[in-house]
Amino acid sequence: MKLKSEEEIFELTKEIVKILDEKDAINIKVLNMKNSPLIVDYFVIATGNSETHLNALKDAVIEKFKEKNHKLLYFDKDRGYEWLIVDGGSIVVHIFTENAREFYDLEGLWSEAEKIDIQ
Repeated sequence: MKLKSEEEIFELTKEIVKILDEKDAINIKVLNMKNSPLIVDYFVIATGNSETHLNALKDAVIEKFKEKNHKLLYFDKDRGYEWLIVDGGSIVVHIFTENAREFYDLEGLWSEAEKIDIQ
């Protein structure tokens, strides 16, 4: 499998934001993580309003990665979590309940990361 260009990764990030928005995810944020010590280009962070909503958002993101033939390194398969992760290597999607998002505060933790306005 060939490595994707920076442009292709950014385009996929935009498509993930779009699909999350279409599925009524709340407060979608994109952080440019290229200058962080992590080996990831973008964090996409979103909030869902119920366990069912979180899982629907996760499933939509997984389908988008598969549709674009983008390798998935990891995604949460169980239910009952307040923080779901879909790890596509260069793009990591974090889907939270409102309480968990506030508690873990990834935007605060990575406050030096550039926030990208995609919507």
